[in-house]
Amino acid sequence: MEGPTELAEPAATGLSDQEVAARLADGRSNRAEVDSSQTWGRILRRNALTRLNFLLLVLGAATLATGALPDATFLAVAVINTVVGAVEESRAKRQLDRLAVVSAPRARAVRAGAVVELAVEDLVLDDLLELRPGDQLAVDAVVVGGTAEVDESLTTGESEPVAKGAGDDLLSGTWVVAGVVRARVTRVGRDSYANRLAAEARRFSLAGSELVTAVNRVLRWVTWAMVVVGPVLFVRQVQHEPWRVAVRLAVAGVVGMIPEGLVLLTTLAFLASAVRLTRVRTLVQELPAIETLARVDALCVDKTGTLTEGRVAFSALEARGAGPDEVRAALAAIARATGANATLAAIAEATGVTTSSWAVEASVPFSSARKWSAVHAADHGTWVLGAPEMVTAADPDGLAALATTWAETGSRVLALARGDERLEGDRLPGDLRLVALVALAERVRPTVATTIAYFGDQGVTLRVISGDAVATVRAIARAVDVPDAERALDARDLHPEAPGFAAAVEASRVFGRTTPEVKREMVAALRARGHTVAMTGDGVNDVLALKAADLGVAMGSGAAITRGVAQLVLLDDDFDVMPSVVAEGRRALANIERVAALFFTKNVYSLVLSIVVSIVGSAYPLLPRQLTLVGSVAIGIPGFFLALGPNDRRFEPGFLRRVLTLSAIAGVISAAAILGAYALARANGAPAATARVSAVTAAAVVTLWLIAVVARPVTRGRLALVAAMGALFLAAYAWGPVARYFDLASHPSGSVELGALAVGVAGALLVETVTRVAPLRERILPPSVAAGPARGRRTPRPTTPPG
Repeated sequence: MEGPTELAEPAATGLSDQEVAARLADGRSNRAEVDSSQTWGRILRRNALTRLNFLLLVLGAATLATGALPDATFLAVAVINTVVGAVEESRAKRQLDRLAVVSAPRARAVRAGAVVELAVEDLVLDDLLELRPGDQLAVDAVVVGGTAEVDESLTTGESEPVAKGAGDDLLSGTWVVAGVVRARVTRVGRDSYANRLAAEARRFSLAGSELVTAVNRVLRWVTWAMVVVGPVLFVRQVQHEPWRVAVRLAVAGVVGMIPEGLVLLTTLAFLASAVRLTRVRTLVQELPAIETLARVDALCVDKTGTLTEGRVAFSALEARGAGPDEVRAALAAIARATGANATLAAIAEATGVTTSSWAVEASVPFSSARKWSAVHAADHGTWVLGAPEMVTAADPDGLAALATTWAETGSRVLALARGDERLEGDRLPGDLRLVALVALAERVRPTVATTIAYFGDQGVTLRVISGDAVATVRAIARAVDVPDAERALDARDLHPEAPGFAAAVEASRVFGRTTPEVKREMVAALRARGHTVAMTGDGVNDVLALKAADLGVAMGSGAAITRGVAQLVLLDDDFDVMPSVVAEGRRALANIERVAALFFTKNVYSLVLSIVVSIVGSAYPLLPRQLTLVGSVAIGIPGFFLALGPNDRRFEPGFLRRVLTLSAIAGVISAAAILGAYALARANGAPAATARVSAVTAAAVVTLWLIAVVARPVTRGRLALVAAMGALFLAAYAWGPVARYFDLASHPSGSVELGALAVGVAGALLVETVTRVAPLRERILPPSVAAGPARGRRTPRPTTPPG
């Protein structure tokens, strides 16, 4: 690809301070109207205006119409849920927004003759931008100098990079893959292409969670059950009770079917995890990424910036077919004409050559697909610098063998070739001859071997996918104890369309000479084979794979586009925090499993009670206020602590099946205990109010035991939680004002109360039996918990705990 070597343009000095101020004053800046979708008002409305809250409001109005204010207590619970959810979401958003400022995109603009770095919102119309590989455009512009290759896949769908030169348009949302250009800003703010077209979602988000989708599906089933059962229940109650009492009893049955706090606690668990991750300088850009973290079982990493520290240092220069001074001048010319990336900058710094007097007539910038860059200079011929395997050239001085030897030590090796033919597009000249080798060293992260061992213990298969030479990648992988590093594959021998491609990717752990397109196909192949794939990267060559993965993890110092498409950003470029990151995702999902089991159990026993009393024609055994008490003390309050508490259990598939099975069994047992205690009291001559107290007693015993079951493995904190909830129940019985409010003042006689306790204990023992007897145990508990202490596997503590 040919193009001018100088970045010359009509306004080489850019805008003056006065011109910038004038454009800011009249609104010609990139400061588009702030999206108010996450304002306090919007957050409050999203938490308040839900289908469940609407149902609670209708049921509350019906209850208030009967004159029984205490039976409408569930409205207060709904209000508390709404406020707590809105407040916590707002707090989490503020913390994430503060951290996001560190990762916010920046732009280089030429102003008053100097290149300055600005926030993208500070750009103004007619600004002169300097764009390098990895830079993403936040505005529309036109090239005024230089040449580059631009990826337009996010805007036009074009998968191949497009060559751009003077006079060509650059759309916002595209990014530079290779080369260096200067471009004049033509459209900003709402006028830019990306803002008019709806840019990709990469901001704080609550949507898209597979878990939340599954929970919402269950809630839809519950809603339909309420629609069918509710009217029948009311008709049956009004046949035996005055209409006011009948309304309250029917409302009790329907309210019990509503898991009003489950979605809230699910969201809070994700928010809490996102906030905890800020302590290890990890930015969560999309909230459902927390859930994906828990499911990851395949982790693909780039070598540079992940296993190594990402900084390259000049190691050696071997010149055999040209003089050292000429070689250094050629390197300087390539760096100046094609854009000095980190590799060329390290070479230039070490050789002491930062400028070149050569008159470059044509150039080809470096790209990850080509893996070489080149210049043609008047009186000096054509010079190509790139991977030894990719630079096809004669080798009269035996440099190829030396390149292999250097690569086997873990060095990154570049070959410099010289020829006389001019450059034609991105085709290598046919008369090239190897004249020099450059070796660059990368420092391995000191604790990365421990991190890799952690993932092995967790059942997460790690694969190193790099564009470097196979020998180099193998040496680095071997140094950090990547399993099967010796069987490293050359990705050039893999063909995505071949039948054995997916099997080869599945079986191997280390890959070299991987192009961006093949990286993407590798990730896609692993996903097609049922894996949940996370991909880490920092360069433009990682973008396609990051977008294809279930979870993209970018380094904070990486290219702007890499950070833009990732769901997580490691702001300190520290791969060693990944154990903490994965552990946090697993913590959130394991806690949500516990909470969901509690909530769904209440839904099940409420549904069973409603169906049974509708068929039998008896009175509903609980008042709404009593269900609120049981739901709050045995589900809502402990659920809050369990959702946000510590949990080091690894993620295990089958979440929804386990939750629904356990809640169905525990719900039926709870309903039987409630009905049994109520019927026993009535059979002993107790009035309805007293029989309801017996039913509350049985419900309290069974549900308290269920907390202990779902909170396993038992810890002091969890035992204290169960004990505290038991104390709250006892206080509700013993403290006069509270007892009267919840209609618990009509204490049963000793024999009736003992009977209720006995029924509750029998229900608790039945729940315990179910969770201990195979094969039900394996169906309702996670495998590590079902295996018991002797065989269960506990998750090791992460090397860098999230706080």
